[in-house]
Amino acid sequence: MAVTEKNILNRLYFVVACLFLFAGAILFKLVNIQMVQGDKYQEMAMQRTEKMFTIAPNRGNLYSDDGSLLATSVSRYTIRFDAVTVKDADFKENVVPLSNALSRMLGQSPSHYQQLLRKARVNKNRYALIARNLDYSEYMAVKEFPLFNKGPYKGGLIIEQKTVREHPLGKIAERSVGYERVDENGYYTRVGLEGAFGEYLRGVEGKRLKQKIAKGQWKPIGWDNIVEPKDGYDVISTIDINIQDIAHHALLGQLEKYQADHGCVIVMETESGEVKAISNLGRTEGGKYYERLNYAVGESHEPGSTFKLMTMVAALEDGVVDTTDVIDTHDGTWKIYNHRVRDSKWGGYGKISFAKAFEVSSNTAFAQVIHNGYKENPDKFVNRLMSMNVHRELDLPIKGEGKPVLRSPGDKGWSGLSLAQMAYGYEVSMTPLQTLTFYNAIANDGEMVKPRLIKEVREWDRTVQKFDKEVIDNSICSQETASKVRDLLKNVVEKDYGTGHKLYSRNFSMAGKTGTAQKNYVSKDPDKLKYISTFAGYFPAENPKYSCIVVIHEPDKGVGYYGADVSGPVFKSIAQKVYASNPLIDEVEMEEVEDDRLENNYQKYYAEAQKEYRKVPNVKGMSGMDAISILENLGLEVEVKGNGKVRKQSVSHGTDIQKAKKITLELS
Repeated sequence: MAVTEKNILNRLYFVVACLFLFAGAILFKLVNIQMVQGDKYQEMAMQRTEKMFTIAPNRGNLYSDDGSLLATSVSRYTIRFDAVTVKDADFKENVVPLSNALSRMLGQSPSHYQQLLRKARVNKNRYALIARNLDYSEYMAVKEFPLFNKGPYKGGLIIEQKTVREHPLGKIAERSVGYERVDENGYYTRVGLEGAFGEYLRGVEGKRLKQKIAKGQWKPIGWDNIVEPKDGYDVISTIDINIQDIAHHALLGQLEKYQADHGCVIVMETESGEVKAISNLGRTEGGKYYERLNYAVGESHEPGSTFKLMTMVAALEDGVVDTTDVIDTHDGTWKIYNHRVRDSKWGGYGKISFAKAFEVSSNTAFAQVIHNGYKENPDKFVNRLMSMNVHRELDLPIKGEGKPVLRSPGDKGWSGLSLAQMAYGYEVSMTPLQTLTFYNAIANDGEMVKPRLIKEVREWDRTVQKFDKEVIDNSICSQETASKVRDLLKNVVEKDYGTGHKLYSRNFSMAGKTGTAQKNYVSKDPDKLKYISTFAGYFPAENPKYSCIVVIHEPDKGVGYYGADVSGPVFKSIAQKVYASNPLIDEVEMEEVEDDRLENNYQKYYAEAQKEYRKVPNVKGMSGMDAISILENLGLEVEVKGNGKVRKQSVSHGTDIQKAKKITLELS
C-alpha cells in the first residue's frame, strides 16, 4: 500500500514538473515574441491588414501648335457580373429588362445578353465579362440599368477602370506622336513625342495607405498617410494639324498610286526649324497603309541625287569647280576602273556647264568633277562635307535616330571608286530628316538650325519650360555659294530641261532637287532591284518659308520610279495647298494635280470645314481624318471604328447638333 502511494506521488510530482516546464516555455515564448520578435510579427500583421497603394497621376496632354489635341488620357471601363451575390427574386425580375438595356447600348440582341447572364448564374460565375472599353458616359448609363442599379453586392455589378491614351487625329501622325510604356520590371519603351517628352508628361505617382476591410475591400486610412500625385505637364508641339493633314493625304495617295512599300514626308519651317508635319506610312500585307515606323527619323539610306547639293556646295567652297565650267558627259557613260557611271538620259547631254549638270542631274559630270578634283587628296572632300555637319546625328529628343554614314580614306569599304560614287549619292547614308536639315540650311542663307518638335511645356496657363531655336552652324558655306546653289535649285523646277520641270507652276514657286537611288543594286537579279524616289526642297523659292522632303521606297517599277514622277507631285501638292491656306498669299489658282482622287478628297474636306453647321453633316464617303476634324470642331465627341473612309455614322445627318453629344463613325 505504501509503495502504491509513493508511485502515485512520484507521478504527481512528474506531472507538476512538466506543467511547470510547459508554463515556463510559454512564458519564455511570450517574452521572446514581445521583446525580441515583436516588431517582426507586428509588421507581418500590418502587411496583411494595411497596404500602401500607388495613386497614378494624370498624364499631361500633347497638343499641336494651335492647341488641338494630339494625345490625351481618358478613362475606359470594363463591366463584369457577379452572378452569385444576386438574389433569385432580383435576378428573375431584372434579367429581361437588363438584357434589353444592354442590347440598346452595346448592339448585340437581347437574347444574347439573356443567355450570357443566365449561363453565368447557372455556372456560379463571379466574374462574367459583359462589356469592355466603355467611355465614361456609357459607364454612368450602365450603373443605372435594371439590377446593376442595386450596386456591387445586391446587383452583382463589377467595374474595372483603366486609363488609356487616345489620339484624336486617329492614325494620322500616330508614329510621330508615339507612346511611352513601362513593363513589370520598370523598363521603359519610348517612341515618338510621347516617349521623348515623357519626363514632362508622365507626372509623379502619389501614395495612399489603406486598410483591408470586409469582403476584400480596402479603405483609406487617415489624411496624414497620403502623398498627393502630381499630374503631368502639357506639352505643346510644333506640329501644324492643317499641314499634317495635307502631307498625310498627299503621301497616302501617291503610295497607293505607285503601290510603294513605304514612304515619309517632313515639312519644316525654314527659319525656326520647327517641324510642322511628319508623316510615315508603311504598307501592310493587305495593301493598306499605316504609321508603321518612323522612317523620317530612323531610316538611314543612300540618298542618291539629292546628295548632289552637298557635293556641289563642297566643290564650290573648295574652288574645285565653278558653275560655269564645262563638263563633257560623253555618250552618257564614264568609265572609272572597271565601273561604268551612267546618266539617266540615253546618249548623254554632251558638253554642258556644271550648273546644267546639276539641273539635269548628270551622274557622269559629278563623278568626273569630284574624282578628278579630289583624287590626289580625297580627305579634302570628306573634311569639307564634315565641316558642313553631313556626318553628324541631329541629337534629337526622339529615340532611334538613324546614323549617317560618311567614310574617309582608310575606312572599311573605301576604294578608288568612292569619290565618284559619293559624288552622286552612293557610299553615303543619311536619314530624310538629316537630308532636309541641309536643304533647309541652304534655304536659310547657310544657317543650319536643329529640327525642333516641341515649343513649350505648360502647367495650365504657366510656362514651365520654353524651347527656342537652336543653331547647329551659323554658316555652313559662304553667301556666294549659297546664292549660286539656290539659283540652281530653282532652275531644276523652272527650266524646261530641269529634272523637276513637270512640277513647275506659274502660280507659286518652288525650288528643289530630285533623287532616284537604287536599292539592292549589288544583286545580279533584276527582280530584286528596287528604287528610292526623293524630292527635297523648299517654297517659295525666292523667300523660303517651308522646307520639305518626300521619300518613297520601292514604287512599282511598272508604274514609275523617278523622283520627279513619284515624290515630286507630293511635294507640289503640299506646297500648293499650304500656299492656298496661307493668309499672307492673296490668291493662288488651284491647278489640276495628277491624283484627281486626292485633290477631290481635299477639296471636299476644305469645303465642308468652311461651313457653319447647326445640324449634323453627312460625312459618309469622307476619309476618317477629315470627318473627325469637322465633327470635333462642332463640339461632338467622336468614336471611330475601323480605318479608311466613313461607311456609316450613328447620328443621321440633319440631326440638331444640340441633341447629339456623341457620334460613332464606322470606317472601311
